[in-house]
Amino acid sequence: MSSDQHPSPLEQSGASDDSIQQVHDQLQRQKPEKAIGYSAFPLILLGIMCTAVFFGAIYLAHYSAHFDPTVYNEHEKARTGAATVAVITPAQLGKRVFNRTCITCHQATGQGVPGVYPPLAGSEWAQGPEERVIHIVLYGLNGKIHVHDKDFDNSMASLGTALKDDEIANALTYVRSEWGNNAPPVSAEAVAKVRAAEGARTKPCTVDELMQMAK
Repeated sequence: MSSDQHPSPLEQSGASDDSIQQVHDQLQRQKPEKAIGYSAFPLILLGIMCTAVFFGAIYLAHYSAHFDPTVYNEHEKARTGAATVAVITPAQLGKRVFNRTCITCHQATGQGVPGVYPPLAGSEWAQGPEERVIHIVLYGLNGKIHVHDKDFDNSMASLGTALKDDEIANALTYVRSEWGNNAPPVSAEAVAKVRAAEGARTKPCTVDELMQMAK
């Protein structure tokens, strides 16, 4: 260091407290002063957020259609009145039971298997008194049966333990209204009545027995 340069007060050994205070004041004056008051940026950001919420609420009020799942067009007005609810009929429920239990023998067309399983389409038995068809499904059938001027000699197994009363009623209702058949529906109460009257029966029905029932 040249002789004409003067060391800073901090470089001087044994610097006085006044010298240190002077240096500290110089450094403080070099720092930028803090702005007085609040920054405008947070206020602007808050205003933008409030505006977005306000217009979002207006949009939902006009185009949400009260969140009706049937309304997919945002410009379509909400529908008024009772909503349409799909109703499944006993015959439709019975078709499910038929497809699960009876279709293998009687076929989807209701024509059965020639010489083996009798047809249900146009059958005088399927459309006959409900007490007969309920007995056949509940307890089965053994022996020859005459359908469409043809004889079928093939026993039908009992379904009374496999199906509930309402399932049997629905299946019979389907059979009696399908393939051109036109017979009254069968109720679960009618099936329960036959089941209660027969008790713990396990013996299959015969044609002679069925013919003695209500005509």
